[in-house]
Formats: sequence, structure tokens, C-alpha cells
Amino acid sequence: MEMVFINKLKPLLDAVAEKKLLYVPGGDAEHYTFARYDPSGSSDPEFNSIRVCSPVKEFVFPMREIAAVFPKSVSVQDPEPFAVFGLKNCDLKALEILDCVFKEEEFNDPFYSSRRENMFIISSDCSEPASTCCCSMVDVEPFSKSGFDLNLSKIKDGFIVEIGSDKGGEFVKQHEKLFADVPAAAVSERDKNRAQTQKKLEEINSEFELSMSVSEIMENSTGSDVFDIEAKNCVECQACTRICPTCHCFYLYDTRQEDYFSKMKMWDSCMRRDYATVAGGENPRKILGDRLRHRLMHKYVYFMERYGLDMCVGCGRCIDTDIGGIDFRMVLKKLNEEIKGKKQANIAK
Repeated sequence: MEMVFINKLKPLLDAVAEKKLLYVPGGDAEHYTFARYDPSGSSDPEFNSIRVCSPVKEFVFPMREIAAVFPKSVSVQDPEPFAVFGLKNCDLKALEILDCVFKEEEFNDPFYSSRRENMFIISSDCSEPASTCCCSMVDVEPFSKSGFDLNLSKIKDGFIVEIGSDKGGEFVKQHEKLFADVPAAAVSERDKNRAQTQKKLEEINSEFELSMSVSEIMENSTGSDVFDIEAKNCVECQACTRICPTCHCFYLYDTRQEDYFSKMKMWDSCMRRDYATVAGGENPRKILGDRLRHRLMHKYVYFMERYGLDMCVGCGRCIDTDIGGIDFRMVLKKLNEEIKGKKQANIAK
């Protein structure tokens, strides 16, 4: 992959902001959020060492939008080109998952597709994973190899810039005076940093080590009491699915305006009690434990069966926001021990 080098971050972001709306991480390492970039600032923008709190889906799959209007019509207008800096590999994997859903050939969502096409992605390596980060558990690395236009790796004297697309290559070509050749020792320094971050992640999640695959655990979890026990503290706030970068359920509802009707599209959540209610009022998932199991089955079994991908990217946002303190890593560990115990008991017989 082609690489170039830049000493400071601001000239790069200023160049991007000349042609596009640019969103960058703001706040602190505990609570990074995206904000509109202001090129008038004199200091170098912050390089976020961890993923931002909010999910990337907000840029391409808004919480609320108009899907149709009657008797008028809604045409899909291309959004203004925009760029996002500071996305991590878990965010890029999330976009890959959302693409499967909203850009599927027979069910292409024109609103989503238009935003994706007009999005310029500047991703960056992680260096300080949180205690809830667990991408290593789902085979996601803390650095990106694809899915970006440009990717930045911070080293001692600047940044290695990897070009990951034609759009990224064109940008570098148009602004070649900003960049230099990559120093001889820079790549080995970057690789060392990446290995250290990977080691941190493995140490963070060592207590949640599993003896079988997550899909195997979930497929053998039918009837387990673990879900009901773990769901006791759930307050049905739905934060786990709202903050998740890959959860994509939505519902449609009609609103009446003065001279027209509009059909609105809004995020939904499988953790909501009435989510599974069908005509006649029946609900196969009234119990919170059943809804917790369904959510994890969708992440690790159903989506895999349809698209060949885990629907969890290990960003840990759901753990951070869950008011009830439910940590899916602990749920999986308890299920793993339960299944392993049953297997050992059967062998003993």
C-alpha cells in the first residue's frame, strides 16, 4: 500500500476542510465526540488515541429522517461531500456491516448509499484502548488495513499516511507539497506501536478468554438461565443498541402535516419490550432475558449465516453505556463455562 509522511496534522486537515465539511474528534480521551472542524484555530488538532464515544452510523444512518412524502415526493439529493477524521478500525468494520444491509442489491437504500459515496474517511490507529475495548475477541485489529481513503499512524516525529482508495490517492496527488517520503525507520516504529496496542488489548480481555467460538457458544445456549440472570439489572434503556455502530433496526411511522403526510424512519431496538409484538398482541420475547439472547444471536449467529460476518466489532461502547452494567463479555464467559461443564458431565457419564 502506498505511503507518504507528514509532520503535522493541521495542514492535512486544513486541506481537507477547503473542499468538504470535516468532522474531527473533540473533548478528552474519556469522552471524545465528533465536532465540526474549525480551520481558523492555530494549534494542531488532537489525534484521538481511542475510538470516539458516538457511533459512526450517525453519519450515514441518521437517528431520524423522512423516508417518503404523500402526495408530494421525496427525491434523493446527494449530500454535501463530507469527511470524518479519527475513525478507528472498529468503525470501518461497522461501515462494512452496514453496507451489507443498506447497499444490498435488491434492497439498496438510496439515502444511505448517497451518504456513503460522499463520505471521505481518514482513519487512524488506536494506541490507548479502554478497559471495555475488545476488538481482539472478534478478530478485529486496532489498526486499519482497508475501508479508508487515508489512514494515519502516529509516530515520534509525525504521521505515516497510507493511501487506501482512488479518492485518497487523488487527494495526495493534488496536495503533494504537504507530504514527504516516509523516513526509513518509520514503518518499523509504526509496526512496534501496533504490536504494543494489540498486546494491551489481549491483556485487557485475558479474563474473558473463551474455549470455543462465540457462535458455538450462542448456538448451544438455548434454555440457559444465564440470560435471565444477567438481564435482571437491565432497565430497558436501549442504550446498548443505540450506541452500537452496527445495530441497524428501524421502524416507519406516519405523521400528518398541514398539506401532506410524511413517513418517518427512526432507529428501533430489539431490547424494547414491544419490538417483537405482532398482530393480535402476541410477543415471543416479553422476557428481558429472551431479548438479550436474541440480541447476541443476531450479532454472532444470524448475521454470520446471512453475510459471513460477525455483527460485533468489539468497540465496547455497549458496555460503557449500559446503565444496568451488563458486559456481554461476562455473559459469553458464563455461557462458555456452563456449556463446558455440561460437556464434561456428559463425558463423565
